[in-house]
Amino acid sequence: MARSLTFILGGARSGKSDYAQALVDQTDAKVLFVATAASLDEEMQSRIAVHRSRRPAHWVTLEAPRQVGAAIRAATPSEWILLDCMTLLVSNLLVGLPEPISEADYYSDVDKELNSLLEAISYSRAKWIIVSNEVGLGLVPAYPMGRYFRDALGRVNQRLAQTADAVYFMVSGLPMLVKGGSSGSDLY
Repeated sequence: MARSLTFILGGARSGKSDYAQALVDQTDAKVLFVATAASLDEEMQSRIAVHRSRRPAHWVTLEAPRQVGAAIRAATPSEWILLDCMTLLVSNLLVGLPEPISEADYYSDVDKELNSLLEAISYSRAKWIIVSNEVGLGLVPAYPMGRYFRDALGRVNQRLAQTADAVYFMVSGLPMLVKGGSSGSDLY
């Protein structure tokens, strides 16, 4: 099996996670689901519970809110790796910084995290699907942390899209092919 990377972008509640899961549901192969969410409050705990209930029981779940590349390399190899999502990973890095937050330190941490993930991808023979939010289509955030986050995630998304074999942009639950193959069926 040759490595491949499918990158799925879209706005909040655009159907990204459902589409990613549907692509992998079409196979009976071994799946590693990498969850980057941190259950910091009741609302997030509820969202995580809903996502868990939608995943097939035979999938292996790896919870990695940080150091995702290292966690994946340490996990048992799988035929498929579904990482959901880069948005939360980049956010986790921001909220983990000491106050006052240094823009340069944040971008450095994000670059290190992404480089580690890209290294894990390059050494893997798995088929990868990575989900992320597109946050650059709205207003410029009024506060510095919001701008740091938007800019960092935009850079992450650009690098992943450049690396990916296929890129989809989700609009109202519909996948729009931006780069690569012609349909989800070309992943097999």
